[in-house]
Amino acid sequence: MFESLSDRLSGIFDKLTGRGALSENDVNEALREIRRALIEADVALPVVRSFTDKVRNRAVGAEVVKSITPGQMVVKIVHDQLVEMLGEESHGIDLNAAAPVAIMMVGLQGSGKTTTTSKIARRLTQRDKRKVLMASLDTRRPAAQEQLKVLGEQNGVDTLPIIEGQGPVEIAKRAMTAAKLGGYDVVMLDTAGRIHIDEPLMVEMAEVKAAANPHEILLVADALTGQDAVNLAQSFNERVGITGIALTRMDGDGRGGAALSMQAVTGKPVKLIGTGEKSDALEEFHPRRIADRILGMGDIVSLVEKAAEAIDAEKAAKMAAKMQKGHFDLEDLAEQLKQMEKLGGMSGMMGMLPGIGKMKKQIDAANIDDKVFKRQVAIIGSMTREERRKPDILKASRKKRIAAGSGVDVSEVNKLLKMHRQMADMMKMMGKKKGMLGKMMGGLGMGGMPNIDPKQLEEMAKSGQLPGGGELPKGLPGGLGGLGGLPGGMPGLPGLGGPKLPGLGGMGGLPGLGKGKKK
Repeated sequence: MFESLSDRLSGIFDKLTGRGALSENDVNEALREIRRALIEADVALPVVRSFTDKVRNRAVGAEVVKSITPGQMVVKIVHDQLVEMLGEESHGIDLNAAAPVAIMMVGLQGSGKTTTTSKIARRLTQRDKRKVLMASLDTRRPAAQEQLKVLGEQNGVDTLPIIEGQGPVEIAKRAMTAAKLGGYDVVMLDTAGRIHIDEPLMVEMAEVKAAANPHEILLVADALTGQDAVNLAQSFNERVGITGIALTRMDGDGRGGAALSMQAVTGKPVKLIGTGEKSDALEEFHPRRIADRILGMGDIVSLVEKAAEAIDAEKAAKMAAKMQKGHFDLEDLAEQLKQMEKLGGMSGMMGMLPGIGKMKKQIDAANIDDKVFKRQVAIIGSMTREERRKPDILKASRKKRIAAGSGVDVSEVNKLLKMHRQMADMMKMMGKKKGMLGKMMGGLGMGGMPNIDPKQLEEMAKSGQLPGGGELPKGLPGGLGGLGGLPGGMPGLPGLGGPKLPGLGGMGGLPGLGKGKKK
């Protein structure tokens, strides 16, 4: 989402950091470029003016002149102002009220209200162990109520039974009554939207609010909308009084202006961001982490949290014990590939690594294809149990059958087997050296997540220091070792591991991540 803005800012700061003391002209020139970069990113003009004025006031004068590295100080000032513009602290959904807590979802048609409603309900049910009831108040869009019902069934969340002919206010009242009688903790009210803001829509929202008295009113906005999203937020806030914002499609190729503007303009925090179509693709909005991503500092804390959620600790412990004995078959490899997929694949993980933006050309040249993981899992899935456990028995005839069953060429099967042999040989070698395997395999489904506390990482990130030594932009903190050494698909990316990185190692030695030639 912020790739183009990140590239522009990185280029601006590269010019500054190589100099000694900065003059006022240096700062003004940099701020002109920053202003252009923010406008191109669709940030609202009043926000751009306020941002650049605050940076100028702090950057010009004694604060920079007295610093040892003035260019780096400007980067820090811009970072701090980005965090302030994005809202300083993260704000999750507030459930601190008498049950059932009503959460009202508002927004335009097509912004992703219904999908976001189901994502939040799933998150509250599975992660927070709350009993949630969803109710669709959208009586205008065809099959809207049925859509929410289906999503509820898929995610194991109860939905209010549909009664034909009832209006939004009646449905809201019935949902609150059913929630009280059923002992529910939370009621999600998915309201109707329009393709544009109109008076009937706002009147309906106000009536539903009066009937349900929601504790939270979340505006769902498409992050690709640009500056229109700011006008949308202002309109809903003035008429209904929103308590927070949920941005959808943050994984898209938009320029990020909505995320940078909405909190600054409305004073209401962005609470959640949708990062994909899957039901679990929902994250809390952390201003400091987003600022880190924009300035190319990565987002290690989010990656570690994602890993902690994705990795099954019990499976990891069993696999680590197995590998300690030097055993690593194709079933183990399939498990590792699935873990990689859960973490967003190589491209998703690398997007959270510090300094990765400066290696963009090398990464593009590597032509990484995350779909390769699915193909490799499909190849392994086409094998018999005996073949997965004893790869040595795979001869030409068996390989042809496996290739046909998984829809790939025999050469793809050979690449997979070669990759497995390399990794198995490494496991045997490291298994002989006491303690070394555990350090290498860190936590990517192989050794759990030892000594990683995301809250501690968050505090260390605020101070600019991370475990493993060095400042935030330099190297990687504890939690992402072993990312170097990816032959066959990642040329020119050795040494991404950094010093003493215990948490997510074991990713080296995965050849064939590139797309290769299509036949």
